[in-house]
Amino acid sequence: MIHFKNIKWKNFLSTGNAWTEIDLDKSPSTLIVGENGSGKSTLLDALTFALFNKPFRNVSKPQLINTINNKNCRVEINFQIGSKNYCIKRGLQPRVFDIEINGDKLDKNANIRDFQKYLEENILKLNYKSFTQIVMLGSASFTPFMQLHLGARREIIEDILDISIFTSMNSVLKTKLVQLENDKRILEGEIEVAKQKANIQEQYIQTLEDDKSSKISEIHNSIKEADEQIKISTATKNALDEEKASLHDPSQKKKQLEQYRTKFESQIQKHRRDLDFFHNTDECPTCQQGIEHDHKEIMTQRDENKISELESALQELDTQYSEVEELVNKVIELDEKIMDTNNEMITQQRIIQRLNLELSDTETKTGNITDEKDKLKKLAKKTLGKVQDKTTLTEDEHYYDVAKSMLQDTGIKTKIIKAYLPIINKLVNKYLQAMDFFVQFDLDETFKETIKSRHRDKFSYASFSEGEKQRIDLALVFTWRTIAKMKNSASTNILLLDEVFDSSLDNQGTDYVMSLLNTIGDDTNVFVISHKGDQLFDKFRSVIRFEKRQNYSVLENRKRENEI
Repeated sequence: MIHFKNIKWKNFLSTGNAWTEIDLDKSPSTLIVGENGSGKSTLLDALTFALFNKPFRNVSKPQLINTINNKNCRVEINFQIGSKNYCIKRGLQPRVFDIEINGDKLDKNANIRDFQKYLEENILKLNYKSFTQIVMLGSASFTPFMQLHLGARREIIEDILDISIFTSMNSVLKTKLVQLENDKRILEGEIEVAKQKANIQEQYIQTLEDDKSSKISEIHNSIKEADEQIKISTATKNALDEEKASLHDPSQKKKQLEQYRTKFESQIQKHRRDLDFFHNTDECPTCQQGIEHDHKEIMTQRDENKISELESALQELDTQYSEVEELVNKVIELDEKIMDTNNEMITQQRIIQRLNLELSDTETKTGNITDEKDKLKKLAKKTLGKVQDKTTLTEDEHYYDVAKSMLQDTGIKTKIIKAYLPIINKLVNKYLQAMDFFVQFDLDETFKETIKSRHRDKFSYASFSEGEKQRIDLALVFTWRTIAKMKNSASTNILLLDEVFDSSLDNQGTDYVMSLLNTIGDDTNVFVISHKGDQLFDKFRSVIRFEKRQNYSVLENRKRENEI
């Protein structure tokens, strides 16, 4: 794990000749605020420039030098890996690049052709692209994982899983194969084969392999049964969907009937008011003239007739409403059955996934067989002497060939990636759910995404809103950090989020992200750069403010938890 301690810079971008220093491991959560152009995002550029000789944002290296002082641009960063303390010093005008290990400067005259390559491969053990994917998120110039092409996605994951070592192993293996061929040719003219005891042992090995084949066959049958159950569930779901479709969604008709009911009841009330008026009133309240009895009779009869018609219509309406309500309940019942069927399909799919993993494990399992082959080697050695040497070389050649094929890109690398893909997908979905984003996110072995809604509708990353993309990006960042920590490959103690809260996240989204940040533990130091200082101030343990004074960026103040 890379444990960053502090970073400082001067004459860097808008910073003047005085050092600006930030402790990177002092607070679990730090908010960095300031007006536009105040220098609050300078930390991102200083960090990547110190480590990888390039800024995080789209800025050329000459532009990193403060334009007022125009010299002595410096960045220094201190970090710890294991028991070793490192200090990287990088500068422009004049150019500086020093690596200090436990206080001693690394000799540039030593047998190191490329200092930057040495830093990335032997110390950091990750490159710029992988580092930014697990440490940073945000900024217009940053390309999130999901916007990378598939090849770049593979490079990121291989770095995080720390499997680039297999390339070096493959080179060593090629050398061993050449030597083995030479030894084999020497032995071939000296050996006479005797196989009596070896044949018995070979038969036993065959028995073990047959048992393995039987196990594989059993797993295949179980997978077939699960597939059949999925087919049955699929057919059931299709039938339920057809039945639901035939009901033509009665909810709208229900709303219509409710509107009619309200209208009829209102008209009845009006006519009853009119009826009461003519029953109880003998003079016109407007002109103070008497209302004729015949007129009152006519109007009273009219209102009574209208009330009778409306009440009759209301009864008919109630009958229709009951029928529609029954259909609505039927639709609800069908929805529940469809959900149960979907759950059954998911369960069977998970069973298939588990069985496939078991199948893969069984197919690659060589424990007992390898032990018996070792016994075979010992028998041959005791009986035939140099015959065993020849046998050993032949077997080694076979194993090396297998290893050679495994060490290729299509071999063990792909197997390792396949083994981690379920973990990666599980973590991504876990973090998405924590941010109240309920979709099923999956990366396949080509690193192409499949995103499904609760209703199994398929989407791509590009089809989501910017706020939803932001949540996916955050979930992936947290996933890479978790995987890196598991592998102890590219794990670090810092996480920097640049204006993540400022653009696409609403208040609810902000709360979900903050809740997620609060779960990653005190061993991670989170830095959030934001314009929303007034909204986020009380959510962080520490606050750093940048201001612009006389054209220079200045670290104005720091507030700790007890001062906020």
